[in-house]
Amino acid sequence: MALEILAPSSVRIAPDAVDRDTAIREAGAILVESGAVDAAYVDSMLEREGSVSTFMGNYLAIPHGTNEGKDLIRRSAMSLVRYPADIDWSGEPTRFVVAIAGLGDEHLELLSGLAVAFSDEDVVQQLLDAPDAEALHALLLSVEA
Repeated sequence: MALEILAPSSVRIAPDAVDRDTAIREAGAILVESGAVDAAYVDSMLEREGSVSTFMGNYLAIPHGTNEGKDLIRRSAMSLVRYPADIDWSGEPTRFVVAIAGLGDEHLELLSGLAVAFSDEDVVQQLLDAPDAEALHALLLSVEA
């Protein structure tokens, strides 16, 4: 994952577990704060989640906006929030919420990189064990390299 797509400031470790929709809002707010998307993009992410779950397995959910929400994206970006306990994501345990905003088809490349990182259970455990957001960010970049 390129540094400009997943900035260090966009990786966070949450102090508390929350519900699914709050987690989507938290991850989406990071995209808004970074200037990557308009605030309405977060509503688009919630709308997509209402129609199809973005849970991917291995504690990972990747909320992203609807096709109609693409015009709310200013630049491609990702945010990652790790939670200290499982979030119930439509019946699936989730600890990592990665919000994605992709211009054009760039989101497909972003999704591919995440799939590689999270398909390895050892890597997932390392991500769970990372002591802080800086270490979590570095580990994600090293897996992608």
